[in-house]
Amino acid sequence: MTNTDTSVRDGANQGDQDAAAERMRLAQNGMLLAHWASLHPLAPAIISPSGDRTFAELNANANRLARTLRERGLSEGDAIALICTNRPEFAEAIYAAQRAGLRLTPINWHLTAEEAAYIVEDCEAKALIADGALAEVAAGAVAAVPGCTVRLAAGGPIEGFEDYDDAISGQDGSDLPDPVLGSNMLYTSGTTGRPKGVHRSARAALAGGRAGATQSATLNAAAYRPGEDMHLCTGPLYHAAPLAFSLSSPLAFGVGTVLMERWDAEEALRLIEAHRVTHTHMVPTMFHRLLSLPDEVRGRYDVSSLRYVLHGAAPCPVPVKRSLIEWLGPIVYEYYAATEGAGSAVDSTTWLEHPGTVGRPVAEGQVKIADAEGNPLPAGEIGLVFLRAPDQGGFEYYKDPQKTADTYRGSYFTLSDVGYLDEDGYLYLTDRSANLIISGGVNIYPAEVDAVLLQHPAVGDVATIGIPNPEWGEEVKAVVELQAGVEPTPALAEELVQFCRDNLAHFKCPRTIDFVDELPRQDNGKIYKRLLRDRYRDGGPSEKSK
Repeated sequence: MTNTDTSVRDGANQGDQDAAAERMRLAQNGMLLAHWASLHPLAPAIISPSGDRTFAELNANANRLARTLRERGLSEGDAIALICTNRPEFAEAIYAAQRAGLRLTPINWHLTAEEAAYIVEDCEAKALIADGALAEVAAGAVAAVPGCTVRLAAGGPIEGFEDYDDAISGQDGSDLPDPVLGSNMLYTSGTTGRPKGVHRSARAALAGGRAGATQSATLNAAAYRPGEDMHLCTGPLYHAAPLAFSLSSPLAFGVGTVLMERWDAEEALRLIEAHRVTHTHMVPTMFHRLLSLPDEVRGRYDVSSLRYVLHGAAPCPVPVKRSLIEWLGPIVYEYYAATEGAGSAVDSTTWLEHPGTVGRPVAEGQVKIADAEGNPLPAGEIGLVFLRAPDQGGFEYYKDPQKTADTYRGSYFTLSDVGYLDEDGYLYLTDRSANLIISGGVNIYPAEVDAVLLQHPAVGDVATIGIPNPEWGEEVKAVVELQAGVEPTPALAEELVQFCRDNLAHFKCPRTIDFVDELPRQDNGKIYKRLLRDRYRDGGPSEKSK
């Protein structure tokens, strides 16, 4: 490399560092959106069936909402809750909280009113912004929480709520002269007991965000082109991953996002073509649905604009991911992370060299494999996956010090995922400890069985679980959702059992197959295996079984 080349490279690096420093400065007072609104005011920030926003419009409404909340008595450190589908107002609430010093909690709108009320009360929300389409849940949620006195309804009326548009319409849309950094507090899915808020202070969250900077660069943030690219949001924004990767990340880099109301494989392809989508975030179930579309349907849409397809949230079977890369090219990026912190990342080329890995840790020492007490295990040995918390960005479970203490081992925490690091430092996940099947004293990982069954052309989705067995403790059962048009029969069940035996050691294979019309599934693609286990352990009848 010549001296001139070195100067160009160093100049480019300095430019990148300066841009990153400016983004951090703006992030520290929640004004990144305002920055892009000043540079690209007419560029689309939100495109959705419920309405669109340019960067200028989104930023102005965030300012109006921030002023509205302040006028109604909310101040720095107060909490607001949000029960809202994928609408522009969701983004407005997020950015209003960020610049008004508020702590915002999005709530899963599939919850019952009682379940939602628990979160509204637990997070100590003084305000609730709700979607008019969710009136019953929203009204029920605040009825039991008298301290939540500010109530705004967007997109339709809710009894006892003030109209959102009327409330903000008279406010000044200019940037706040005194922005204060706010934060988000998301709740865990509550696989055991009540869900808990994953809490960080605003400054700690910002510091913790630096721990994921390498992960973001490995994935999609560094490749965004402000004012030009578009992101497709395929999941509900109340989930951590869509909120981070499909709203906060693109908007932080001056890139708009197209919001889907609900997942549909062909509609996703249509939107990619219509809006020349460059980036998207999906989960493995979505990959399987896309690959299950007939060739003529997939071939009907031009998806050549795509440059980055992110995925996480659930294990992706090797054959599914390999088929996706063969179709779309080496543009598939995977991460391992959670609401609580970052873990690892991997690109397509590296993954093809190490099939099944979720990548190498985003920083040295970020991931370790250990026993239940936190003692490190050697390479290749399966154990609990521990992630290192940032020095200043650690989390706590809100108002639950015991759960927090149980999660940490020193500066590391575990979410009870199980896996191993190979000799080269690549992380492989086998399953969650809660899903582990122990039959006759032998450990069986359901994800391995799921991955095999998903290769059968009749299988639309599958959940392998352990059910009680008086002799062996547990036995393996696969609960299968079939592809459209495939009829459940005893012969097909026998075929699927044999298919497993042809590809797995027999002790891992299901002894029985049940067919269901629809598996219980979260919107982020994860199957509620706990609900299935409870159903069978309670002796509940299956719909159709072998």
